[in-house]
Amino acid sequence: MSDAAERPRSCRAWVRLENRHGLHARPAHLLVQTANAYASSLRIGREGEEAVDGKSIMSVMMLAAEHGTTLELIAEGPDCEEQLRALRELFDSRFGEE
Repeated sequence: MSDAAERPRSCRAWVRLENRHGLHARPAHLLVQTANAYASSLRIGREGEEAVDGKSIMSVMMLAAEHGTTLELIAEGPDCEEQLRALRELFDSRFGEE
């Protein structure tokens, strides 16, 4: 087995919070719910800060991300591309708030 086959697949994306109230309870729940629909792990963080577990509602809420915040999504696993695509759509839709 090659080294590439042994390493988990890794994908990254940058997203910006455009909904008016940022990542409060409802959008945080939607983000975690979407992330947990995939096998890949997810880490979320601001540039220069330690990323948190994107599949944990408490961790996501602790980001205290407000309107205009740019976040990096880091997914690792077999379906990381699909997971990030779904999450980008969620951010692009402003979590259905506006």
